[in-house]
Amino acid sequence: MQFFIEVMVGGLLAGVMYSLVALGFVLIYKASGVFNFAQGALVLFAALTFVSIEKMGVPFWIALAITLGIMVLMGVAIERIVLRRLVNQPPISLFMATIGLSFFIEGLAQTVWGTEVHGLELGITDEPFDVMGVFISKFDLFAATLSGVLVAGLALFFQKTKLGRALRAVADDHQAALSVGIPLKHIWAIVWAVAGFVALVAGMLWGSRLGVQFALTLVVLKALPVLILGGFTSVPGAIFGGLIVGAGEKLAEVYLGPFIGGGIENWFPYMLALVFLLVRPEGLFGERHIERV
Repeated sequence: MQFFIEVMVGGLLAGVMYSLVALGFVLIYKASGVFNFAQGALVLFAALTFVSIEKMGVPFWIALAITLGIMVLMGVAIERIVLRRLVNQPPISLFMATIGLSFFIEGLAQTVWGTEVHGLELGITDEPFDVMGVFISKFDLFAATLSGVLVAGLALFFQKTKLGRALRAVADDHQAALSVGIPLKHIWAIVWAVAGFVALVAGMLWGSRLGVQFALTLVVLKALPVLILGGFTSVPGAIFGGLIVGAGEKLAEVYLGPFIGGGIENWFPYMLALVFLLVRPEGLFGERHIERV
C-alpha cells in the first residue's frame, strides 16, 4: 500500500504539471475556438529566452520579468498580426495558421538563441523527503503547488471577475458578445497574452525537469489526452484530466507494464483518451452538443 501511494502521489504531481500545459490550449480555445497548435513552440521559446537571458549575467528575477514581457508581447503580436486577419474564417484556417506559427516560433527560437541544450536551475533540489513513510520529490511538490495555484487562480478569474465573464461570453457566442459591446479583439489579445504567461511558467518547470531543448515541444502532446478527458473548453476539466492522466500513466507502468513488456507509460494516456472518446466525446466537463433534427 505504501508503494502504491508513492506511485499515485508521483503521478498526481506530474498530472498537475500536465494540467498547466493543457491550460494554454483551453484559454485560447475558450476565447476564440482555435486549437492552438503553437502552444508547444511558445513553451520552448519562453524557456529558451529565460535561460539565455540569465546566462548573460542578468539576475533571476530581472530575467524572469524580461521574459514575461517578451511572451506577453509575443502573444499580443500573434493575435494582432495573424489571427485578427482570420476573424470569421473556417476553423480549419485558424488551425492551419497555428501550425504555421509553431514552425515559425521554433525557427525564431533557433535563430535568436541557438540550438544548444541548456540546464535550468530554479533553486529547488530534486530530492525526496519522507512523509509518513511515503517519499515525495521536493521538486515535484514545488512544481505541482505552483501549477495548482496558477490553475486555480485562472479558474477563479474566469468565474468571478468581470473580464472573466466577458471571456466566457466570447467563448459561448462571438456575435452575441459583440452585440452587447464586448470588444472581441481586445479579449483575444488578453487571452493570448495570458497564454504567453502560462507558456513561460510551463517552460520553466518542464525545462528544469527535462532541460531546455527542442524536445520540450513534445511535452505539449501529453496535453492532448488531458484535453480529451477533461474537455477542450473547461479549466476544471484541464485540472481533473491532468490528474487522471498523470496517475493513470504511472500506475499503468508499474502494475500493467510487467505483464505486456513494460514501456507503456508514454502511450497509455493516448489509449485511455481513445477509449474515453467512445464513451464521452465531449470530455468530463465539456459542453454536450445536442442537435435537433
